[in-house]
Amino acid sequence: MGDFTGKVVVVTGANSGIGLAAAREFARRGARVGLVGRDVGRLDAALAAVRAEARPDAAPEAFQCDFCVLEDVRRLATALASAYPSIAVLCNNAGGVQHSRQLTVDHHEVTIQANHLSPFLLTNLLRDQLRGGRVVNTASTAHRYGQLDADDLDCSGRYRAMAVYGASKQANILFAAEAARRWSEILSFSYHPGVVRSRFGRGNGLFETFYRVAPLLRTPEQGADTMVWLAGAPRSQVDNGAYYVNRSARPPRRHAADGALAAKLWEVSEVMVGLAGEEAITSPDGTPAR
Repeated sequence: MGDFTGKVVVVTGANSGIGLAAAREFARRGARVGLVGRDVGRLDAALAAVRAEARPDAAPEAFQCDFCVLEDVRRLATALASAYPSIAVLCNNAGGVQHSRQLTVDHHEVTIQANHLSPFLLTNLLRDQLRGGRVVNTASTAHRYGQLDADDLDCSGRYRAMAVYGASKQANILFAAEAARRWSEILSFSYHPGVVRSRFGRGNGLFETFYRVAPLLRTPEQGADTMVWLAGAPRSQVDNGAYYVNRSARPPRRHAADGALAAKLWEVSEVMVGLAGEEAITSPDGTPAR
């Protein structure tokens, strides 16, 4: 799956689960890992776990960020750009699901913002640092549920948690495909990690119980396998913009393979996160250039 010696790999949602498992594997393979998480206490614990796997010359770093706050994402992008002039891999892994409709401080639906809008903003702001690198989006086979409406990303109608979550995963797949079309200098992928035993759905009744106790769930390490593989596989072995399951490119459901929808989603997302007309972070001190 590749040697990451001398390379920077940033993993969001690295506090636990597949994010932490991937961060540890990247560290074992020589990467300098940037861990991004929301909860400071769990982030510190994750940093210690990754540090134990890291080589002496590749110390990991932790960055706190709440993806339900776009200003936090902008602050994160500035901090990452300052710490890492070049980022080999950005793993957009953070996300979750809400059981009822809630809005963020930015007035966007929580699941859509955390799972799509914030990763979209972060990746765009780090475009210069990612030149020649890769972006890996954690999607899901749940993209089969619901139907993303680019004209109503804030889900103003009847709220069904799994349909909204499915729409956010469609957005992850469409984002990777459209990034591949727009950014020739960056490889972009999405993938399904499998159903993994994790903290996913915490605070959400049946979701939380299922992901804690259901039989035959994957381990976080198994779930992280395709993420790590996509980050390091030879260019000749991967298909830019594709959706992967178990290291194999698979066609997503039709709605998540709609090129016109992908282009529209990109344009709508730019407006919703305030990116219209804004440049990526390029200045030496990491401040946003405009």
